[in-house]
Amino acid sequence: MQINKIEKLKQMLAENKENYKEVLENTKVEFENGKISKEERNDIINSISKTYSENCSFISEEIAQAKIEKKIKAKKDKQIQKSYLKELKKDLKAKKEFDFTGDIVMENVSYTYSKNSPFEFRALDNADLVLEKGKITCVIGTTGSGKSTMIQLTNGLLISETGRTKIGDYQIPAGIKKIPNVKKLRKEIGLVFQFPEYQLFRDTVEKDISFGPINMGGNKENAIKSVPELLKLVELPADYLTRSPFELSGGQKRRVAIAGIIAMDGNTLVLDEPTGGLDPKGEEDFMRLFKKLNKEKNKRIIMVTHNMDQVLKIADQVVVMHEGKLIDKGTPFEIFSNRQLLEKIEIEPPKLFRLMYLLKDKGIDLLGQEIRTVEEFAVAFKNRK
Repeated sequence: MQINKIEKLKQMLAENKENYKEVLENTKVEFENGKISKEERNDIINSISKTYSENCSFISEEIAQAKIEKKIKAKKDKQIQKSYLKELKKDLKAKKEFDFTGDIVMENVSYTYSKNSPFEFRALDNADLVLEKGKITCVIGTTGSGKSTMIQLTNGLLISETGRTKIGDYQIPAGIKKIPNVKKLRKEIGLVFQFPEYQLFRDTVEKDISFGPINMGGNKENAIKSVPELLKLVELPADYLTRSPFELSGGQKRRVAIAGIIAMDGNTLVLDEPTGGLDPKGEEDFMRLFKKLNKEKNKRIIMVTHNMDQVLKIADQVVVMHEGKLIDKGTPFEIFSNRQLLEKIEIEPPKLFRLMYLLKDKGIDLLGQEIRTVEEFAVAFKNRK
C-alpha cells in the first residue's frame, strides 16, 4: 500500500468524521492482508484519535471503534439530557399540575455503583421499561440484574445517569441535582424496602403509620383516625396501636411498614422482596393483600421477588431483567412457558410449570395456557386434546 492510500483514508476522515467506521474497516482489512505495516495502521488510528480527542493508540480497530462510539453516545446522551431538563423547567415555570397516575416509563436509564473505583458496578445499562398503571407487575432476575436499582428510580431515591424516568407526565431527567415536587412524587409512589425495619422509627405503631400523611401536610386528626382501619387492612389487631414497632416480629414489622405506605393514599406501591423470611401463611396473606389493593383500590403494584410461585399467582405482567437490561416482558404464562429464557437467566420456573415441562417431554403440552392454580391445571389436563 502506497503512502497516498494512507493519505486517502485520512482524507476520507477529514471530509466527514462519520466515515471513521469505513476507514477503520479498510485499515483492518489492509493490515490483515499484509498490505500495510503496524506503524501505518497505528498512524491511521491516531488520526481518528485526534479527530475525537480519544486515545486509541496501539489498540485494535474493534476497540478503537468501541471507544469512539462510546464517546459519540455520551455526547448524544448529554444533548438529550439537556432537552429533558429544558422541558422540565418549562413545566415548572408554567406551574403545571403533574399527573403521577399514568404509566411509569424508563427511557435509556443507566446507573453505576462506586463509579471510578475498583468496585465499580454497572447495575443498569441503557435500559428501557414501561410499568403500566393499574397493573400488578413482578420484576424477576438473578442477583445483580438491576431489579432493586430499577425500582428505586421510580420515586427518585436514585437518579439515572442517562435518559429519564417518567411517572405519568412528570419526569426525572438524568443527572438532575434536586428533584422538584419530591414530596408529591413519594406520596404517589410508595416504596417498601426489603428490610422494613429501615422504615420504622417512631415509638408507637400509631405514630409510625400516621407519620407519612402528617409529614406531607395532611390533617393530623384524620391521619390518626385512619390508623385502626389500616391495621385491619394489613390484618393486625387494633391493640397494636400503642405498641412499639421494634417489639414486633419481622412479618408484623412488614405489615406496619406497608400500612404506613398505604396511609399516604398514593397510586403505586413498590415492594422489594416483600415476603422474604415469612412463613407460607404469611406469604399467602401478603399476596392476598396486594391483590386486594390492586383489584379493589386500583393501586399499581410493582414487586421484586425471587419467588416464582408468587409471580404466577399474582402478576398481570412479568418484567425480566438480566445484566442491567430488560430482556423480556409478558404475561406470567408467556414468560414461564419460555424454557430457553428461564435457563438463560438461571431461574427455576414455578412448581406447576416444572410439572408442565415434564409432561411436555412426555408429549402432553399444556404450556402457554393461563394456568395459575392446581385446580386450573387439573381442568386443563382433563380437557387436553
